[in-house]
Amino acid sequence: MKTHKYNHQHNTDTVDKHEHHHNHTDEVSHSKHHHDHHNHHAMMVKDFRKRFFFSLILLFPILTLSPMIQTFLGIDLRFTGDLYILLFLSTILFIYGGLPFFKGTIDEMKQKVPSMMSLIGLAITVAYFYSAYTVIFQIGQDFFWELSSLISIMLLGHWIEMKSVLGASKALEELLKLMPEEAHVIDKDGKIKDIPTSEVKVGMQLLVRPGEKIPIDGKITEGKSSVNESMLTGESVPIEKSIGDELIGGSINAEGSLKYEVTRIGDETFLSQVIKLVRDAQSTRSKTQRIADIAAKYLFYVASIGGISTFIVWMLLGKDAGFAMERAVTVIIIACPHALGLATPLVTAVSSSIGAKHGLLIRNRANFENAHKINTVVFDKTGTLTKGEFGITKIISDSMSEDNLLSLAYAIENESEHPIAKAIVNAAKDKNIKLQKAKSIKAIPGKGLIGKINQSTIEIVSPGYLKELKISFNEKAYETLASQGHTVVFVLKNKLLIGYIALSDMIRETSKEAIETLKDMGIESYMLTGDNQKVADEVAKKIGITQVIAEVLPEQKSEKIESLTKAGRLVAMTGDGINDAPALAKAHLGIAIGAGTDVAIETADVILVKSNPMDVVNIIKLSKSTYKKMIQNLIWATGYNIIAIPLAAGVLSSIGILLSPATGAVLMSLSTVIVAINARLLKI
Repeated sequence: MKTHKYNHQHNTDTVDKHEHHHNHTDEVSHSKHHHDHHNHHAMMVKDFRKRFFFSLILLFPILTLSPMIQTFLGIDLRFTGDLYILLFLSTILFIYGGLPFFKGTIDEMKQKVPSMMSLIGLAITVAYFYSAYTVIFQIGQDFFWELSSLISIMLLGHWIEMKSVLGASKALEELLKLMPEEAHVIDKDGKIKDIPTSEVKVGMQLLVRPGEKIPIDGKITEGKSSVNESMLTGESVPIEKSIGDELIGGSINAEGSLKYEVTRIGDETFLSQVIKLVRDAQSTRSKTQRIADIAAKYLFYVASIGGISTFIVWMLLGKDAGFAMERAVTVIIIACPHALGLATPLVTAVSSSIGAKHGLLIRNRANFENAHKINTVVFDKTGTLTKGEFGITKIISDSMSEDNLLSLAYAIENESEHPIAKAIVNAAKDKNIKLQKAKSIKAIPGKGLIGKINQSTIEIVSPGYLKELKISFNEKAYETLASQGHTVVFVLKNKLLIGYIALSDMIRETSKEAIETLKDMGIESYMLTGDNQKVADEVAKKIGITQVIAEVLPEQKSEKIESLTKAGRLVAMTGDGINDAPALAKAHLGIAIGAGTDVAIETADVILVKSNPMDVVNIIKLSKSTYKKMIQNLIWATGYNIIAIPLAAGVLSSIGILLSPATGAVLMSLSTVIVAINARLLKI
């Protein structure tokens, strides 16, 4: 157990003003790449919207002019040259509305994985050229109504879906914001000047004032302070630093001024290593396939093989080319159901909106959809299962009441910014304790605070200070508390020990319930933390986690996730700090607690707005419900193919049953309506 010294002072005049981008060229270019990617995604959403509304405007005259639709509705609006107007309007819609699908088809074919784009591309191309042929040579029936409605519905589906998942990863961009833009350099004459952090060289002497962020990694040469590294390392308590200790760029200096020598710059710094880990994890993350894409892939093969074999069979049976071609085209078009284009986007839109209402923001659809298979959830401790802030766990005094002792500590600590001071102040306010007037408050460097209340001298100090003054205290009770992760501060009145206050990182109220619920769902929970083993074990015992991995560095966190995935586990990782970002990127599902750092949030697939561990359960439940609805919809959307394709091919034509394109259209519309209604019925 590390003995946490207690060291703080009131500090109002120094505020960290440096909240800007680090300036290394490669990192800036990478952040620019992410920014461009985000803009590109937003432009695509806009593009699909524009193409959909344009196609919709053309769809109405195309449907009105289509002879098949007129026959179906029992009306006659035919006139000379109507089919050429139909061809002209359909050509515009085919080229403008179909362009994204042609591009998508080319991409899929290059990767040799035909999917949704290839299926749509095949259907609309066959429908267009066959229909143009029927108009020009005046034989057979055109499919322009089919082509137009298919393009319009598919554009709508893609627009709905992309709109609900807009949000590209800006993780690396966010990491860079952690670094101060400037550093205070001490020259040979001892003068201080500010230079951009990007110009700092190894061996330079830097100054960090109280309350400032440490600009770059180094080793302390002068001074003493406590440094908050929780966002970087996951260690929940500020760490005492003195001459010879390492400093990490991006961490926050508390109360003392520090002079230090720069030991690492550029790609060698701690933060750059984290950036590299996140970058590697994002690029190697498994290419999960969307459910609809898998269905579309098989339908593409069914359509291609079905269409070609239908044509060949009818030609071999002696039918004319016109009849064989019409049957083949009908098979290909029917194999690309309109409902398939809406089956998953509608569920996506509904699940995104349900998620948002419950404070679950879904950023990566593919990983979210596959979360129904998760069997292992790994939790970070600090800030996830715990609140990441101190709370009072015990107040002991022989000579006065708990409230009176707390009142003395409150008066002395009221103006300090230290995490321990904040916990004491918050506890006193919660109990409505009146603030006593304290004077002459000052820091005892590295030990605590001293001040006067009425005529008495009150000191709030560390155990080390008591040992220095040879004031005896119950060391056994102290060691027990310290080993359980408590930080203990002692209260002295006129140099006499009158009591102590024990504090620790507070466990979230819902942590235990979340672990129990996951257990009931057959999902195993792990705790992964940068904090020390005893503290981690104590928290794990209270909330019911049996698998604990403590004292891990950021790269070890992502390695641990990797070893779990290699062992065949489907892993969700939940975290809130920079040290969690590589692991979030490596897991099958990365879940960020919303109160955490921007880096964790931007690396995650799902963000939990309320910082409630029970929402980890809710996101898995929502994924299971979403998956179920998608499967139901895909069965509806593709199921009728089992009947429609053989009928369209003409297998029962010998007994007079031949599926006309108009009947195919009715079946198609029906499956689209069923899919839309079913999507609306989704709930957690």
